[in-house]
Amino acid sequence: MFRLAVWCGLLLLGVALGAPTYVLRYNHVLGPSHPYHAGLQQWAQRVSERTKGDLQILVFHSAQLGVEEDIIEQLRQGVPVGQNTDGARMGNYVRELGVFNGPYFVDNYQMVERLISLPVIQTWVDRLASQYGIRVLCFNWVQGYRHFMTNKPIRTPQDLHGLRIRTPPAPVWQESVRALGATPVALPFGEIYSALQQRAIDGVELVYANIPDMSLWEVVRNVNETKHFLLINFQVVGEAWYRRLPMNYRQILTEECRRTGREVSRQIEENEARIKQEIQRRGMTIVSDVDLNAFRQAGLSAYQRLGLLDVRRLIYSQLGLGR
Repeated sequence: MFRLAVWCGLLLLGVALGAPTYVLRYNHVLGPSHPYHAGLQQWAQRVSERTKGDLQILVFHSAQLGVEEDIIEQLRQGVPVGQNTDGARMGNYVRELGVFNGPYFVDNYQMVERLISLPVIQTWVDRLASQYGIRVLCFNWVQGYRHFMTNKPIRTPQDLHGLRIRTPPAPVWQESVRALGATPVALPFGEIYSALQQRAIDGVELVYANIPDMSLWEVVRNVNETKHFLLINFQVVGEAWYRRLPMNYRQILTEECRRTGREVSRQIEENEARIKQEIQRRGMTIVSDVDLNAFRQAGLSAYQRLGLLDVRRLIYSQLGLGR
């Protein structure tokens, strides 16, 4: 309550000084050179332009405002902060949303865009807002496929046995990585480099864009193209703060979030070939002869353990997929 009172006091002072009426501090864990950072800044600029500077978004990279889980709890309490997050963490509140981070859930960006219009998903998003105070602005920001990155080649799930692989601290991530053959180790994003350097973990599972962003070629040798997650990100704010906005500002915030997410996702996809060339020049090896069928089959047990198999079937049914 004290934190909320301080924020409200600062906003009132800002109004008196002619500052923006609404200020949102937006947090993400990625580095300043990651495409998401520039994308979030672009989103902020577009929102400011359309609201004539009355709604300002301040973007903070590298978890400068705090770790992801803490920010989500703060926004639930009404603090004017936002967070780039994922379905696995949203699944901690509305279980069904965890399916977004299940192994091999969707194959491409076009399928992500189709998810937006599904009534069943909108029901879960509405429940997240009404029961847990988390407003999803959009979920079409896609970082690309996540791959296992290790110091030994990985071609089958058996190759991962005994390897400690860093995952985010959410059950969906951990059960999925366990189902694919590895031992999950929950660590904050900012601790990845030092954990690899100190051999506290044997590898990570990340997207290509994370490699140059964190100079991972210094501490890991192989990128094993398992493509086990298409990393779909959610942009979230507090429902209480969102409800304080004028109706047209809410619309602008959402429209520009989706527009920018679409652009950044396309840019990341286009950048991947360049990143592959760069990391190979830095001495990394790309292992592409991976048994994807074996990994897909292994991943099914994660849905069973998490109780998400029927959820996945329901979504596929609404998408018209015969899986």
